[in-house]
Amino acid sequence: MSLSVPAPDACAPASTFTSIRPVMAMLMLILVLAALDQTVLSTALPVMSRELPGHLPLAWAFSSYLLAATVVILLYGRLADLFGRKPMLLFSIGLFVLGSLACALSQNLLQLVLARTLQGAGGGGLMTLTMLVVADMFSLQERGRYQALLGAAYGIATMFGPLAGGWLTQHLSWRWAFSVNVPLGLVAFAVLAATLPPRRPAAHPAAERPTVDSLGCLLMAVSLVALLLATQHDRLDLPKSASSWLLGVTAAVAGTAFLWRQHRAVHPLLPLSLFGRADYAAAALLSTATGVALYAAVVFLPQHLQIARHLSPTAAAWYLLPLMAGMTLAAITSGKLLRARKPPRQLAIAASGLMVLGFALLALALHFLEDAPLALSACLAPLGFGLGLLFPIVSVVSQRSAPQTQLGIATATPVMLRNLGGAVGVALLASLLQLRIAAGVAPLQWVFVCAAGVSVVALLACRWLPVDLRPVSAMASTASAPRQVA
Repeated sequence: MSLSVPAPDACAPASTFTSIRPVMAMLMLILVLAALDQTVLSTALPVMSRELPGHLPLAWAFSSYLLAATVVILLYGRLADLFGRKPMLLFSIGLFVLGSLACALSQNLLQLVLARTLQGAGGGGLMTLTMLVVADMFSLQERGRYQALLGAAYGIATMFGPLAGGWLTQHLSWRWAFSVNVPLGLVAFAVLAATLPPRRPAAHPAAERPTVDSLGCLLMAVSLVALLLATQHDRLDLPKSASSWLLGVTAAVAGTAFLWRQHRAVHPLLPLSLFGRADYAAAALLSTATGVALYAAVVFLPQHLQIARHLSPTAAAWYLLPLMAGMTLAAITSGKLLRARKPPRQLAIAASGLMVLGFALLALALHFLEDAPLALSACLAPLGFGLGLLFPIVSVVSQRSAPQTQLGIATATPVMLRNLGGAVGVALLASLLQLRIAAGVAPLQWVFVCAAGVSVVALLACRWLPVDLRPVSAMASTASAPRQVA
């Protein structure tokens, strides 16, 4: 039976959709695959370095995926607004599967890096597009519940990625970390192609039909690539001619040109009018802060445990379990609370407060209980719970704030900012860490104190979030539409 999907602000009850279960199962499956491939290589790198010839640093296998995935996020959001969610989701899955197959068949490091780039170009759209499919299927109140399930699946897969990579490498081959994506991805592609109802993009007059801002895409790509390369300059062993400060200047110039272009373009890639709404700007800031907070914990604490306690990468990963468990449980809880019409502002205030508490406890534990890794691990629980509460709130508020014709790009922007917040935040915190080491001061405590400061900024931004999730009036959406197509 064919299904028609109503507009997000007037969705039929979930029970009227006969294909919810297979659609949600496949959406969760592809998110799990994408999340695993972000972390699965961490325990397989020693074996890969022995088996694959080439002179590139193995860090490129990680960074090429991150670069490609981050650059395409906004483009996927814009294309989803123009051509619909279903075709873009299927295209993204197809690229991810093709890239996974190329990774499994790679014979040297250069081939692996190129294949990971292709895989990232597909994987970068999966988080945004899955959330957009949920937005098409459910009302704002119902939406948080299902987006929380997606977030929980993503968080669990991220946690167990290193463990899965270690098991596959030990018992089969590191190539299986990529090969397994192919049949599972094809199953998801086939099921979604058959069960996901198409949804026509918002109609525009023929003379005002939006197009893709090619110049804006180019400027955005140059800015993001330069910024991400600058943050990972040392890991990637870049030549001295491509110094981090030169890359930073390039990113700043291209980013400024991108913003100027978005202000002047007839059909901008990223309509700046979105940030004219205080609630959307607050949600974007919160998303950036969650990226900083999440990566500050998952990067620096395992490094400390490996260096100070001489733990293996896999053993250190187990100490992140309270963080991931807290994120998973809180994401599900947040979805239920939003469905029960609990005020998003109050939920976000509580979540940001938990983030501040988590980092404060980590700083104190490093001072008083440095030799007790279980105590450090326990301090991650409130941080994980705060992050998990915020993820669905950011998504739902962002979608609530945007007119229907900009829903895709409005959903994609916070996802991109979360990635950037993590990458740039880790680079800045790592620089601080080196400065504190040189000064002979207990360094890691200052990293977590700064992360707590970022969480305080998030707490202050919560005041601009809405107190309920009633949709923005049709008049507001209509008023915003001409700015998007003018």
